[in-house]
Amino acid sequence: MMLKLRSSRCAVHASALHRWTCSSSKASLFKRCGDARRICHPGGISSLMRKSPKSEPDGWECHRRVTYSASRENVRIGCASGFWGDTATAVPQLIHGGNLDFLVFDYLSEITMSLLTATKAKDPNLGFVSDFVQVLSPFIKELHKRGMRVVSNAGGVNPLACGRALQETVRKAGLDMKVAVVTGDDLMAQKDLLTEVRMADSGTTQRLPKGTHSMNAYLGAQPIRRCLDLGAEIVVTGRCVDSAVVLGPLLHTFGWEQSNYDLLAAGSLAGHLVECGAQSTGGIFTDWHTVPDWDNMGFPVAECRADGTFVLSKPPRTGGLVSFGTVTEQLLYEIGDPTRYLLPDVTCDFSRVTITEIPGVDGGAVRVEGAKGTPPSSDYKVCATYMDGFRATAVCPVGGPRAAEKARRTAESIIKRTRTMFRQLGFADYTSVNMQVLGTEDTYGPHATNWKQGPREVVLWMAVQHQQKKALELFSREVAPAGTGMAPGLTAIVGGRPRVSPVLRPFFILHPKSALKVDIYLDGEYVGEMKHDDVSQQEVCDSPPDTEETGDTLRDLPSGLHSYRVEELAYTRSGDKGDTANIGVIARHPLYYPYLKKFLTAGVVEQYFRHLINQDGGAPPVVRYELPGIHGLNFLLRSSLGGGGVASLRSDPQGKAYGQMLLDYEIKGLPDLKSLVD
Repeated sequence: MMLKLRSSRCAVHASALHRWTCSSSKASLFKRCGDARRICHPGGISSLMRKSPKSEPDGWECHRRVTYSASRENVRIGCASGFWGDTATAVPQLIHGGNLDFLVFDYLSEITMSLLTATKAKDPNLGFVSDFVQVLSPFIKELHKRGMRVVSNAGGVNPLACGRALQETVRKAGLDMKVAVVTGDDLMAQKDLLTEVRMADSGTTQRLPKGTHSMNAYLGAQPIRRCLDLGAEIVVTGRCVDSAVVLGPLLHTFGWEQSNYDLLAAGSLAGHLVECGAQSTGGIFTDWHTVPDWDNMGFPVAECRADGTFVLSKPPRTGGLVSFGTVTEQLLYEIGDPTRYLLPDVTCDFSRVTITEIPGVDGGAVRVEGAKGTPPSSDYKVCATYMDGFRATAVCPVGGPRAAEKARRTAESIIKRTRTMFRQLGFADYTSVNMQVLGTEDTYGPHATNWKQGPREVVLWMAVQHQQKKALELFSREVAPAGTGMAPGLTAIVGGRPRVSPVLRPFFILHPKSALKVDIYLDGEYVGEMKHDDVSQQEVCDSPPDTEETGDTLRDLPSGLHSYRVEELAYTRSGDKGDTANIGVIARHPLYYPYLKKFLTAGVVEQYFRHLINQDGGAPPVVRYELPGIHGLNFLLRSSLGGGGVASLRSDPQGKAYGQMLLDYEIKGLPDLKSLVD
């Protein structure tokens, strides 16, 4: 990408006049003045000076270091947030114990973007993650003192407003810190020109849905790099790929070329592993019982080298665990084809990545290497949303004998009553209804455990969708009467009367990079635009899934009379992308891997989750990919989340429990694998 500066800004240091210069591959020279000055020289890290007339005629003395230098051996990046709502305890932990060069925050998901879009529609000054400003404010002076730079996608759908809030925080602290903002991901200004769009999943052309509410492109790391090259100490973006908040600082620090795709893939992998915060340091780990001190969970720190290898750890004296299992689970989280993990800057191949535990490190550490990269496509992926009616959810605990039966009858009666009222008032029927009784393993379908008497405590989950808000307002009023007129033991409505909210249904399209302009602002002033460089782009298609080899290697595996649950042989983790869930499976020992490949096929997983998959008769509902570097498998379950995100009425709209559900699947006819390992 190329940056065109609007004007040549200059600042005085001592008596010399220096100008900012930019290019597509080298960091700019950046010099400015003030009580604490950073001075970058072309040869590398310079001195930073504070008043000391004896040492320098300029009257400045070193007090913090510069992060850009192509000769630096490593850089430490810590991630303090994996989503909007993450714990505020991560920031002080990483600042004081992480020995960081960069502190990064990832807040955005498809659900978060939908929520922020709705928030901005109510108030044009909102639409960014205000938590970011609040959690950063108490530590802004400490960050400045340590020379620690900050990168975050907290701008959401209103990055300029987020930038203004940060500038005010800096001003109130009496500091001189440069705040940069990246915009350009929002395509709504082009909506009238985009009457037809290419769908990301199929490449076919379709018309934009009526009521399109938002369109945000997933930007890459180059704009973040440019902001840092320009001397920004805090960088805020709108929508970008999660890993970009780490890759951007690495591009800036090491001066990696835009065409060195193996390095870009390695930096993106570092970002992918840390961007969900504590998920790589023991959070949601299969062996959760082995992870200590959840109340003081350590957050991830990636110490990256210029050759692309890195070590992942966490601050000392914190809870959590960094191990082969915790990190490989996160590697498989929310990815598709591991040989073609598509990002704006690079197409990554993670299939041969290796993760090796480093002994003797407090809390654990692993070395990660082996990522490969090829050119990215010429398109940005765009997440768009359109209005698709309204939804409401009622959650009610029910206790006593036959609790499940009472809960189901209550839900059915409320729906029957409101349907009668709808007909009387001339409303259409519900668009969708989902009734679940949590505690009876409804989500497990045919694999549920059967109790003779059933549980005596359950939770009724009743979610509905309708095209008219007034219809759901009526539904909302008809839930509470169940507490006096229906089943005994209904104890409450969690959160009170169900809230009616709009359904912003997501869909994904492709948009040419050449047709999108990225703008950069520094301290509220427009600096310039970045236009896409058409270098080494390629058309990218998904590679075919593995053929689930049935050759001699797997056919000749010994059999036996032993049965094992998946949990005994593997770690699992699941996530979502739209309406597709993924389940990653990693062998606990390399000797288990061939058996998992042979017996845990796409067909087996499809059958196990059939009750949750919308069979549309198109592409195979479940596909499997292999990652031999970590002895892993990745399953994609298409149309398995009831629409996914805010469009889903299910209690697990993001497939968070799918990996846990697979742990109970039993593989039969195996030899004594435990004795082979022992």
